[in-house]
Amino acid sequence: MPTLILVRHGRSTANTEGLLAGWTPGVALDERGAAQAAALPGRLAQLPISEVVTSPLQRCQETIGPLLAARPELTAHTEERIGEAHYGDWSGRKLAELGDEPLMQVVQAHPSAAAFPGGESMRAMATRAAEAVREWNARVERDHGADAVYLMCSHGDIIKSLVADALGLHLDLFQRISVEPCSITAIRYTRLRPFLVRLGDTGDFTSLVPREDPPAEDATVGGGAGAP
Repeated sequence: MPTLILVRHGRSTANTEGLLAGWTPGVALDERGAAQAAALPGRLAQLPISEVVTSPLQRCQETIGPLLAARPELTAHTEERIGEAHYGDWSGRKLAELGDEPLMQVVQAHPSAAAFPGGESMRAMATRAAEAVREWNARVERDHGADAVYLMCSHGDIIKSLVADALGLHLDLFQRISVEPCSITAIRYTRLRPFLVRLGDTGDFTSLVPREDPPAEDATVGGGAGAP
């Protein structure tokens, strides 16, 4: 079965403003995010990518733009099921404010039981993303062969849930996974099991440098902004 390259979108204006974007329209890449997207074709230059699949949201479309320009033989397929979680009434709110919501404790410690007001449950989010990947695996293998490599550009919580699925982890453990903006995660699927072969690879270790303010113990819903 194929190898899936998961790219989280580059850093967005919502990331730098500390907002939970969700499906809010008009959320674009910021200057750093645009630079990350511009570097993506070089980082993936050695890979024979057979298909590109993307979330319909602007920040993902902008992230894969330079890759499509560098490889005119590729076209992007929009896939709603790998779009960001539907955060409902939380969409567009500041993450700092959401930290005081009682539901945030559930999102952090028991996400399989969390449902966003006016939105969807995290369980539903993970299920739709996993179903999309399995259908695209079959499609890519049918059209390009069992050794094909294809790419999906998606969002932090979606990618984390797919990594948990590949590792056989319960969704309640997925907040232990971290993927920075424009990071590359690779999962090689086989008939019996998936293999996680890259996780959140940016090629940049700046985010590991100790900071004056220690990082929060909670996971950042939606993914976070990455290295400063």
